[in-house]
Amino acid sequence: MKSILIYSGGLDSTTLLYEYKDSIALAVTFDYGSKHNAREIAYAKENCKRLGIKHLIIPLGFIGQYFKSDLLQSGGEIPEGAYADDNMHSTVVPFRNGIMLAVAAGLAESYELDAVMLANHSGDHAIYPDCRPEFIDAFAAAVEAGTYNGVKVISPYCNITKRDIALRGKALGLDYSLTYSCYKGGEKHCGKCGTCVERKEALSGFDPTDYEA
Repeated sequence: MKSILIYSGGLDSTTLLYEYKDSIALAVTFDYGSKHNAREIAYAKENCKRLGIKHLIIPLGFIGQYFKSDLLQSGGEIPEGAYADDNMHSTVVPFRNGIMLAVAAGLAESYELDAVMLANHSGDHAIYPDCRPEFIDAFAAAVEAGTYNGVKVISPYCNITKRDIALRGKALGLDYSLTYSCYKGGEKHCGKCGTCVERKEALSGFDPTDYEA
């Protein structure tokens, strides 16, 4: 089976890239106007180059222009605290995964690939509706029904934790300094936003990240 990976350049999708490198024929990164897009994209390029995987960067500028989310450059300040905190809802980009999955499904059919892969995990479920198993299952059914070659949607990490993902990467010898997570998009990870807190917990004991705090 040959797949396309929705690849941000973050911890989760980079682990998926390396774990399934032999079946990934194409990786696609979406530039949708988030505060941390540019830094993620730089690492996405580097990792795909290292593995010799074809990489596309597709602009989705309309998201940054018209959607409302503090994650976007057009939004407010990134809140600090754990994902369980109510204020983290402000970082939701409405239906982001749905939009990206739809584009990736079209690419998969265009390139005659069998599947679309994404790296959502169980820690995303509470805050992000389009990361939950029921959404992935429903969208997968729609994609398979709506493509001539019956493209599959595969989410290998959907029911495991970010820590589980990081441990898989550690076993693979993955260099997590070549990934980026911080929602604030600074030169260094802030260490305080929800995704930095989650990154610290996931990489505890083998974290190469340089945090501001």
